[in-house]
Amino acid sequence: MHPWYFNAVIYSVDVSAFADSNADGRGDIAGVTARLDYLTSLGVNALWLQPFHPSPFRDDGYDVTDHFNVSDRYGDLGDLTQLIEEAENRGIKVISDLIVNHTSDEHPWFREALRDPSSKFRDYYVWADEPHDVGAVQQFPGEQDGVWAREPGGRQYYLHRFYDFQPDLNLANPVVRTHVLKIMEFWLRLGVSGFRVDAAPYVSRKAGWDPSVRDRYSFIEQMRSEVAAVRPHGVLMGETDVDSEEYGKYFAEGRGMNLLLNFWLNQHVFLALARESCEPIVRALEELPTPPVGCCYANWLRNHDELDLERLEPGERAEVLDAFAPDASMRIYGRGLRRRLAPMLGHDPERLRVAHALLFSLPGVPIIRYGDEIGMGEDLALPGRVAVRTPMQWSRDLNAGFSAAGPLALYRPIVHEQPYRPQDGVNVMDQWVDPGSLLECIARLVRARRQTPEIASNAFEVLDTGEDGLLGVRYPGAGIDTVTLVNITGRPLAGKVKPLEGAAFVGELVADRRYEPPVAPARVDLGPYGYRWFKLRPG
Repeated sequence: MHPWYFNAVIYSVDVSAFADSNADGRGDIAGVTARLDYLTSLGVNALWLQPFHPSPFRDDGYDVTDHFNVSDRYGDLGDLTQLIEEAENRGIKVISDLIVNHTSDEHPWFREALRDPSSKFRDYYVWADEPHDVGAVQQFPGEQDGVWAREPGGRQYYLHRFYDFQPDLNLANPVVRTHVLKIMEFWLRLGVSGFRVDAAPYVSRKAGWDPSVRDRYSFIEQMRSEVAAVRPHGVLMGETDVDSEEYGKYFAEGRGMNLLLNFWLNQHVFLALARESCEPIVRALEELPTPPVGCCYANWLRNHDELDLERLEPGERAEVLDAFAPDASMRIYGRGLRRRLAPMLGHDPERLRVAHALLFSLPGVPIIRYGDEIGMGEDLALPGRVAVRTPMQWSRDLNAGFSAAGPLALYRPIVHEQPYRPQDGVNVMDQWVDPGSLLECIARLVRARRQTPEIASNAFEVLDTGEDGLLGVRYPGAGIDTVTLVNITGRPLAGKVKPLEGAAFVGELVADRRYEPPVAPARVDLGPYGYRWFKLRPG
């Protein structure tokens, strides 16, 4: 039997942006709880909560000051416990962010390290008398100068791969690693079903600086063991934006991450969409190592960060940027885009539907970013990555139904550019009652995906369809196979799928429109930006 996450559809939520329960202009945990029935109706069965810990919020909560608590902006531990319990009652697992590569510079550990250089907390961070090369790359080029910052008073420099107010933890210190495991145990016992490990490559790399550690990936194995010991069916999902050949090391032959966020495939998906050619996807799938038993990849279209394209070749990166970010204001860090999916695809309903059909048909577990299911837009007037972190649009009401606060009290403005305003139909209530809406389309895809856990089972065959713009994948089942076909072009295609010759057509699972059953499964017609999944009995 497959682990539960093989049949998961994960929904990613920024607590600040989802729903405001107390009219203070900012989303909160009680607001997420109040919207659980919506997630149930959509069909998702896993909820990834982005940071909810105490923080100065200079980096949307990724600058943590207390790993064992909930920010009073969002509620308290009781609110989180209620959310977890009510989610579990609806069959929804809760996954939380685990941010242990760095802390806020306002964390008590770092403050004590600054106050007393002889304190044990000094070795909780990484220091140097002078900046030197530690193989670290600044994650926000253009915003930060290098990865070393001088401490106040000028004694030494501290390492920060992200912002200078986020000093890197010294995971080569076994005491710090023990703290990480305690943090994990605390939240697992509270009820979360696992973690999305922020900046996983940096976590493993610094742990590997300790000569007593077997290799740089063994701390990931220790983290996985901690999850398994406290919650045997818990999940460890790694943020691993690395070259394809490195993915297998994070799986560690089944002893490491259960899930890996598949940045490699994600970037090639957008190259494919830009070209209307499936070749980049096929190539990326061939280059990825096969996950061990019980492990798989997690796929998405857009997330809370920039669409990072640094794994593509320079010419390929330029193609994607030219296609989806023609204006300089849409680009960021010289490597990616700060845009939502719907504007990237020109608010074209057919392209949005087929992009999601493609996501759900790829080997692995799909992740939906809040608001993408209704085609939300971005606000490029907001700085940096914040452009894609605007409030959820529930209705045409005041503040899009997100908050009862006055509009000026909102933590961020509602998107006001046409055609992405709530009054333009980009809201949940309007789309739930429209059988032709993007939301209804994605709900159908979620149902189809929940019926086909074999899509995450790592046993798949990319089919030769005879058409460059038509991706076909066959997933073997118990006597009946699932075939997914997705046409990412704006023209009708007729696939000639020789590997399906002799198979018997059983029935359609989901499609963009009504199609006649194929006379022979080896020839399948699809309309422009069309998709269809069906069941076959092998010949």
